[in-house]
Amino acid sequence: MTSAAPSRISRLLAMVPYFEARPGIKLATAARDLGVTEKTLTADLNQLIVCGLPGYGPEHLIDIQFWDGYVSVQFAAGTDRPLRLTGPEANILLMALNMVLETRGAGDAGAVRSAIAKIEEAMGATYRAVTAGSDVEIPEDRPVDGVIRDAVESRHALHLTYYTASRDEVTERVVDPIRIKAVDGHSYLEAWCRSSGGTRLFRFDRVETAEALAEAAAPPADAATPVDPVDFGVLTGELPAAHIEIDLDCLWLLEYYAAEPDEELTEEWTGPITATIRYGSPQWLARFLLGFGGRVRLLSTVEGVPSLIAESARAARDRYRA
Repeated sequence: MTSAAPSRISRLLAMVPYFEARPGIKLATAARDLGVTEKTLTADLNQLIVCGLPGYGPEHLIDIQFWDGYVSVQFAAGTDRPLRLTGPEANILLMALNMVLETRGAGDAGAVRSAIAKIEEAMGATYRAVTAGSDVEIPEDRPVDGVIRDAVESRHALHLTYYTASRDEVTERVVDPIRIKAVDGHSYLEAWCRSSGGTRLFRFDRVETAEALAEAAAPPADAATPVDPVDFGVLTGELPAAHIEIDLDCLWLLEYYAAEPDEELTEEWTGPITATIRYGSPQWLARFLLGFGGRVRLLSTVEGVPSLIAESARAARDRYRA
């Protein structure tokens, strides 16, 4: 696999010191050195001249002159000096880095730890003494996480073996990576799934294997629209529904499993209630019903569920007899 090209932000950050060290360089020469076209470089320079220091008046903005095919820096807006973090800035940055570190798969754990160590070193021994008492268990990076991140950066398709919790099954599929998201302490790969023909979110810790393919990722143009990670229809695809009856002592499952009651509940409600719940597979629905020991009952006809429940009951009875 070829290494990923640098992102635009990385290129922009490197440009000012590059041009400062080469005053009056030809635009064509710079484009060749930086590995971009002259059109892309011109667009980057137009972006740089509207960047600068807080205040963002004309005197605060980076001033790069480029015309007649030559480029020179007139004002670097501080980008020619090493970054000096204040105490509050360093604290905020360290908090953010630790959050990334605690979110499995969101970033290269080794690189994040290295950045944390460098910031703490720059802050001095006093700061390290204050933070030394924090003992947070950091999940170890898995090899598969690195494969996913590399595929996103290099824009290569992936072959995944993935556990779908809603269906309680492991499937194989080819996906076209779009981006990585961190949501509620979990990392998700947002990708176009060729099997389901739609954009899906794949949780890192449920990816069992990942193999980068030689072909480039090619998600449809409209698939790049960000996906809301709390949209369960996107997470699992459109799921079938079942009608169930629930005893009052199990009403908490309405919220936990996002079930929809048939009628609005009141404090005076005394008997069982009926609701609609979505499920991923008959196997999942059978296990769900068994887990409540008769306090949740299936009202609709779902092919395969009664036989699965009967089979589980027979297996349990046989184990007791043994």
